Amino acid sequence: MIKFIAKSVLIVTSFFVTTSYSNSLEAVAKSSSSAINPPAIKTGADNYEKYLPLLKDKKIGIVTNQTGLLSNKTHLVDFLLEKKVAVQTIFAPEHGFRGTADAGEHVVDGKDAKTGLSIISLYGDNKKPKPEQLAGIDIMIFDLQDVGARFYTYISSLHYVMEACAENNVPLIILDRPNPNGSIVDGPLLEKEFTSFVGMHPIPLLHGMTIGEYAQMVNGEKWLKNAAQCKLTVIPCVNYNRTMQYSLLVKPSPNLPNDQSINLYASLCLFEGTNVSVGRGTETQFQIYGSPYLTKTNFSFTPKPNFGAKDPLYNGKECFGEDLTSYPKLTKLELKWLIKAYQNTSDKTKFFNAFFTKLAGTKKLQQQIESGVSEKDIRESWKKDLEAFKIKRKPYLLY
Repeated sequence: MIKFIAKSVLIVTSFFVTTSYSNSLEAVAKSSSSAINPPAIKTGADNYEKYLPLLKDKKIGIVTNQTGLLSNKTHLVDFLLEKKVAVQTIFAPEHGFRGTADAGEHVVDGKDAKTGLSIISLYGDNKKPKPEQLAGIDIMIFDLQDVGARFYTYISSLHYVMEACAENNVPLIILDRPNPNGSIVDGPLLEKEFTSFVGMHPIPLLHGMTIGEYAQMVNGEKWLKNAAQCKLTVIPCVNYNRTMQYSLLVKPSPNLPNDQSINLYASLCLFEGTNVSVGRGTETQFQIYGSPYLTKTNFSFTPKPNFGAKDPLYNGKECFGEDLTSYPKLTKLELKWLIKAYQNTSDKTKFFNAFFTKLAGTKKLQQQIESGVSEKDIRESWKKDLEAFKIKRKPYLLY
């Protein structure tokens, strides 16, 4: 909190009165400016005075991708090498180290062209670092930008990295980053029988935590294999609270191009378990939806191969649906588009596919939609679980 202290001074000459008054106005202007523009958010990566001393004379592994940037857009790997930190290996999640692979595309191991460092993929058959891949590493660093949705696989990679670190006695440092959907806690909780790489833990579809807070909950609730716990250090963000708006420096993945797509992602991603396109193969991914089997409207799009979608759903076919590129910012999981599309599709028996249950984390949501349950009543069915989850996560919150 800024406190203003006023002092009364008797001025004799008009010159000094004018000068004093002018200076006072300037001081007020500066104070007002600082009140309007609060200090910039510093991510964990930018909070380097907290973690660089921990890395001295240590051999380091890093789990990161294109989102691992400092505020000046220097990549964390380059920054650490400049600081003479002994980086040994880069571990890359879904979409690869440079973030260019399609969703679900197999990412192979390799070398980073810029630094010559070895890159080990944590997507595909090798989701969890093997003991031999951790050999010689003293500390693991984790720096990925999450978007706050249970099925966004960076937190699944986090689970396996934590597990490997626990089993191999390697300390883990997480460089925290704001959650762009950080104030939203909503959706059905994952039921254990539907655990998969797009849903690892009993949390809502939108969990409202940063990746550092999430890691603390995974550790504290003993969700790792055999109830293991890793030696965890979270380097927090500075000047941040979860109600703040936060724009990402780069795309967190190829098909989330901007703030609008990130905000709509959780609501529209449920369509990936249906026969409806979410705009892959266009330039407005996760900001539109449609299919050839929905009622014809004034809005349509035709997916074509592009960066991040080599063979998009309905490649070359006209899809009818809705344009949400200018839709107001969501503060909840929105179901109305999913329900509307189901009601309007030409063959309801072909609307849902097996992936929907994995994304929803429960069979109930599909059953409720098929049975014509209202959105209000569907949301009411989550209420008890959401209240219990908020109580459970509270000890792990940092902001």
